[in-house]
Amino acid sequence: MTNLELYDLPGCPFCAKVKDKLDELGLDYESHEVPRSHSERTEVEQVSGQTGVPVLVDEEQGVEGMSESDDIVKYLEETYGSAA
Repeated sequence: MTNLELYDLPGCPFCAKVKDKLDELGLDYESHEVPRSHSERTEVEQVSGQTGVPVLVDEEQGVEGMSESDDIVKYLEETYGSAA
């Protein structure tokens, strides 16, 4: 059981890429939908220091606000994939 949180935006292709990887790996996660307006994304900014999405939080592994979809996908594969 994982304790993952994902800050995302519906329709965002980068967020979809991360969600697809989470689903592929069979990982449970809590989704936090952020507002469309960057100026209203205070919660994700507090977590990651920026307003872009996706952002992953994995408290069990000490990940407090990883951004960039490619980095997140790589992290998920290395941490939770079959090679982990």
